[in-house]
Amino acid sequence: MNDTAKPNAEQQRTRTGLDKDALKRAYLDNLFYLRGRFLEVATTNDLYMAAAYTVRDRMLARWIKSAQTYKDTNARTVCYLSAEFLLGPHLLNNLVNLGITDTARAAGEELELDFEAIVEAEEEPGLGNGGLGRLAACYMDSLATLQIPAIGYGIRYEFGIFDQVIVDGWQSERGDTWLKSGNPWEIPRPKLSFPVGFGGRTEQYTDEHGALRMRWLPSMVVNGMAYDTPIMGYGVGNVNLLRLWKSEAPESFDFQAFNIGDYYGAVHAKMEAETISKVLYPNDEPEAGKALRLKQQYFFVSCSLQDMIRLELNNAGTLAHFHEKFAVQLNDTHPSLAVAELMRLLMDEHLMDWARAWEITRSACHFTNHTLLPEALETWSVDLFERLLPRHLQIIYEINRRFLDEVRVHFFADEARVARMSIIDEGFGRRIRMAHLAAVGSKAVNGVAALHTDLLKSTVMHDFYEMWPEKFHNVTNGVTPRRFIAVSNPRLARLITEACGDDRWLRDLTCVKQLEEQAEDHALQAKWRQVKTAAKQDLADWLGERTGFTPDPQTLFDVQAKRIHEYKRQHLSLLHIVWLYEQIKQNPNVELTPRTFIFGGKAAPGYFMAKLIIKLVNAIGEVVNNDPQVNGTLRVVFMPDFNVKNGQRLYPAADLSEQISMAGKEASGTGNMKFSMNGALTIGTLDGANVEIRDEVGHDNFFLFGLTAPEVHHRQAEGYRPWEVYHGNEQLKSAVDLIASGLFSHGDTELFRPLTDNLIHSDPFLVLADFQAYVDCQRQVDRAYRAPHNWDRMSILNTARMGKFSSDRSIQDYAERIWGVAPMPIEV
Repeated sequence: MNDTAKPNAEQQRTRTGLDKDALKRAYLDNLFYLRGRFLEVATTNDLYMAAAYTVRDRMLARWIKSAQTYKDTNARTVCYLSAEFLLGPHLLNNLVNLGITDTARAAGEELELDFEAIVEAEEEPGLGNGGLGRLAACYMDSLATLQIPAIGYGIRYEFGIFDQVIVDGWQSERGDTWLKSGNPWEIPRPKLSFPVGFGGRTEQYTDEHGALRMRWLPSMVVNGMAYDTPIMGYGVGNVNLLRLWKSEAPESFDFQAFNIGDYYGAVHAKMEAETISKVLYPNDEPEAGKALRLKQQYFFVSCSLQDMIRLELNNAGTLAHFHEKFAVQLNDTHPSLAVAELMRLLMDEHLMDWARAWEITRSACHFTNHTLLPEALETWSVDLFERLLPRHLQIIYEINRRFLDEVRVHFFADEARVARMSIIDEGFGRRIRMAHLAAVGSKAVNGVAALHTDLLKSTVMHDFYEMWPEKFHNVTNGVTPRRFIAVSNPRLARLITEACGDDRWLRDLTCVKQLEEQAEDHALQAKWRQVKTAAKQDLADWLGERTGFTPDPQTLFDVQAKRIHEYKRQHLSLLHIVWLYEQIKQNPNVELTPRTFIFGGKAAPGYFMAKLIIKLVNAIGEVVNNDPQVNGTLRVVFMPDFNVKNGQRLYPAADLSEQISMAGKEASGTGNMKFSMNGALTIGTLDGANVEIRDEVGHDNFFLFGLTAPEVHHRQAEGYRPWEVYHGNEQLKSAVDLIASGLFSHGDTELFRPLTDNLIHSDPFLVLADFQAYVDCQRQVDRAYRAPHNWDRMSILNTARMGKFSSDRSIQDYAERIWGVAPMPIEV
């Protein structure tokens, strides 16, 4: 290459410069050369894409330098395996992390661009169902910010979690076509592709050294192609890698089938292969759905491990130290097949003996458990495994045989414990317990909140804890303050920076503790309330546009936004609203703080009771909001299509955060942290991370109610009778009966009967048992909000004391106590 072919300094500055002029030049270049447009004819999507490419350009040099440095230094690398990465929009987050938000806004103004419209135009990549995927995204942000070498591995779903539309009060699902306008943040790697097999059979053979070996002859092979997304750290030179896999057929078109007139057969293999990465988590009730979900899990695990092996062989030439190079984190049970697949790759493809392969596997893998709910502890039928992954079933059988021999020696003559701990559940239908496989094949097992870890050790993994107490750790979840304060709530971010004197808190959230000493300052309180009111007005305007109902920002915004599920108890809040409605109707002069109850969340498409709860929210809202006798005091609204992008509108606006799950069911929760960071006060049970949040923010700044986890266990063990609770509390009975009466269903007494009957006769999540305590606690909220200076003080203290709940702290815990990794700074 001659010198004229190299970019000159001016060209280089256009691609990498962070000043306003460089951004303007780069923007216009990208609009013209990459989109084929100029400003006068560009669509909103063109304008967004040009902005995204302009920002991505400024990340690429750092990304390449990070990868080269990690390779040259052979840095120990975290490989975070997750079936979900709920990233949220990239553009504004990357501007914040680059430190150029204000500069970009100024550049846009000089080009006469609508900065807010361009930001709003970005499609959210819905590659996750909720908390699990959002946690993975927060952790990727923190790994880069803490300068820890890391690769996130997952699936590039063509269709993410569905878009939620409310039709006549019911949830309706629409396909999430997030890729329809292109994804400027990813870089396809067509040459980086790995074969993944399914089905077929295994056969034994003797290798050249006379050793017996096993080979797998799959009946179907698909390829996994890599798509790479840079993950930028805040205020550092480090840019880590998120590598997502797309499934493809080895050959996309069968000419032989086409030539004999089999037009469907000509493309059948392509369609079957691409189905694997087509959609996030299909309905797993039908057998076909279960098979597809297992295929998805194995597909991304196999691609990811093959990629790690490729990297290690290229760098070291041997796999003997694979576990020293990579710390493989399994985000819940979805990637737990990594244990069996790594064994297969090491033994069958790289000819290691069992003992060495097992040592490497158990040293490399680490397992995070996210749930205590039985339905979420994944199991797979042995029959399905035998059909799809016959070699892995053999390996799991052998892992289990050797493991159970250890159990028999450790717990002498305790065959009941052997049966409980077995990876294979020998009960009806023989199933593989994936949490057991992950626990046996991992160096460490961690829960995600102090209470959750304690319950993990005392309930679902009690036997494993007794056998290997040193394996078990707690790492309480966290969320990134960059996205959930700086991006979501820029007014609050500026106020915190002003009050603290600098913006160090964005990299060390414990610095916000400086706000404590100013919590009584009326001047700060006034500014704090102005920020909150402005956020409430923004949300009210948005809700008005989307739902036709504009809440009054002067009312208390009481918010419950999370996945719709009976254990999360949205219906407990609804019973309280119905009770309040009755109070006002019976006594119009009753003294109540005006409130707007805001609900948000998606129900699984096949979860009837959760969908019925959404219908009830909207049905109550329809009656209450149109009743002039109460609508000055009480309003109810459902926020459609709750996701990361819409959550960023909601967290800053909430006055009260509802975290009211039945104690012992929520592993951690992260929404509770996002609300509290933004100054919302929490009403909640002692469940998940609520316990630690309450301890941190102060018991006086948290509205606590309800049975504790031991009390729940005792109540259920002694024979819980909701019928008696229902008949023993007139207020509760009246609220339930009012729903059953048809008042909120145009006289239809059958519509909500499944919900009311379930509460009266079953009530598996003790809604009725906690009702009175909840109502009494809400009275405390009511009184507290009427003392604005005290409420503002409590709000400031909630934000000031949330330092522990940064995902930076969580990652630091993993790095020091589980992974044994160190920072690798990249100089810009």
